[in-house]
Amino acid sequence: MKFFIINSFRTMVYVAYIAIILAGILMGIYQQGAAAYDLLGLEGPVARALEIGVGTLIGWISASLVCGLIVTLLDIRDDINDRLPDARRDD
Repeated sequence: MKFFIINSFRTMVYVAYIAIILAGILMGIYQQGAAAYDLLGLEGPVARALEIGVGTLIGWISASLVCGLIVTLLDIRDDINDRLPDARRDD
């Protein structure tokens, strides 16, 4: 059962990593160059490409932070459980 739970969390982290990066890309597509026009005065395909690139970068950074935090917390919890004495033992 423990193996199934660990693999479920691992799968969740993989899916979340890809989903967060895709959300960043889609946010860049959704903007349609508006932020690049407001900040830099760029228009057309250059502005869209810049926003998609920035969205991808932001998605990648946020996915790394979020999923890294999840994995770190799960690893700490697993280490704590390994160090605790077995409560079912009769000493």
